[in-house]
This record gives sequence, C-alpha cells and structure tokens, in this order.
Amino acid sequence: MDPFEVRMQFVALLRRLNASQQSITKVVSFAVKFFPPCGEDLWDCIVEETQKGSINSRINILYFLDSLCETCLLVKTHANAIGNSQKASNNMYVDLVSRDLGKIVENVVPPGPEGSPNLVSTKQILETWRSKRVIDPQILDSVISSFNNRNESDEIENDAPIVRKSFTPLPKPEVFKRIEEDRERHKRLRERRWVQPITHNTVSQMQAPPLASFMPLTEKEDGDRELSIDIEFDNEWETLSDWNEDDDEACTEENALCFPDPPGEMAMDLD
Repeated sequence: MDPFEVRMQFVALLRRLNASQQSITKVVSFAVKFFPPCGEDLWDCIVEETQKGSINSRINILYFLDSLCETCLLVKTHANAIGNSQKASNNMYVDLVSRDLGKIVENVVPPGPEGSPNLVSTKQILETWRSKRVIDPQILDSVISSFNNRNESDEIENDAPIVRKSFTPLPKPEVFKRIEEDRERHKRLRERRWVQPITHNTVSQMQAPPLASFMPLTEKEDGDRELSIDIEFDNEWETLSDWNEDDDEACTEENALCFPDPPGEMAMDLD
C-alpha cells in the first residue's frame, strides 16, 4: 500500500471510531502496523480529526490514544525481551502524544460550554496516564493546570458583561449515543484502574515474576527500568496522610480484636 492509500484508510477508520473495544483495537492495530513507513502522516491525521470531528468523536479519539499508548509500550517491552534494540529504544506514538498533548487536549475540550461534556473524561485519562507513568508528569501537570486557569478566567469573565458565542446543543440521537458510549468507556476505565505498567526489562515474558522482596531497588530517575511495585508504592505513599489520633484508636481496636483480655484480668497499660 502506498502512503496516500494508508492515509485514506486510516482517516476512514478514525471517522468510524466508536467507544467499543473492538473498534478501538482495529484502529490501534492499523496505526502500529504502519508506523515505520507512515507514522508522522498518521499522527497528522489524528490531530486533524481532533480539530474537525464532532465533540463525541473527539473524545473517542482520546480514548483511542489511551489504548494506542499502552500498545506501544507493550511493543517496546516485547522488543526488550527478545533483544531488538531498535524497537526497544522507540516509544512510537507515545513520544508524539507527549509532544502535542496540549494541542490534542485543547481540541478535545474546547473552551466554553461546547467542551464541557468531554472535560471529566479527559481529566480521568490524564490522571490514568500520570498513575501509569505513560507520559512525563511535568507535561501532564502543565496540561491539567491549564484547566484550572481556564476555570479562573471564566470566573473573572462572568463578573463582567460579555457577548457569548452561540452554542448549538447536540441533537437527541447524539445525546443518547453519547450516554451509551460513556457507559462503555467508564466500565473499561474501572477494569483498568488498578492495572500497573509492565516492567521494561529483559526477562522473558514466560518466566514467573520474582517475589517483591527479591526485586532490586529502583529510583524514579530510572525511567523505563522502574519496577511496577515501586510505582505502586509511590502512588500509595503520595496519598498517605500523616499519623494522627484516629490511627492510634484504630490500632487499639485492632489489638483488642486480635489479643482480647482473658476473663477476670485487667487490660494491660501500653503507655
């Protein structure tokens, strides 16, 4: 297939994209297959469709990018395992998503009431990429902060009389279709919420993973070499609160349940 035909077929697939996993997998497979000869051209098609498509098709493309990034990292992991150094050093579409993430999000969630339906879902995907370390956290922080700056500017503008742009609501069939697609997407997000990234090491995929106590220590600066167990620990540690009186009471209750006082004896003073 020549590059022009690849581009036309890919655009047709993007325009037929919906929330079903089967549809997303089909477009992801096509994009990964033709990345070596036409990767930049296919990426231009993705960016263009986020500008031209309807508000519903744009969020479909963002969820497609979520699956595409995950597939690219799996391809890289497999290449590492079999010793293919060329593919192991290539993040494929992940680098392109990182480069143009601000533009993509701006297209998917345009300012004003038009982008409101996509705001919550977009934040969920960005938070998922942060927890899985798919995209550089600094890039994600700048994009997420743009939402907060947008809200602050909206509050300032609301204090002064402005001329609002005309906004045409979605027709009822599109609304019902969006409800069904959101239900499918949220179900898939719940299924993948606790899935941690796969380690990029040279251990064979068929080999059983070692116990956590025997895994080597790594640092965040290790990048792709960072272990999933370390990423999960960091995620839990960042959300952990300081020790307080409630924790003391909880420990006392747990001790009472595990080691009840014998009948007729006084409780031991642990202070």
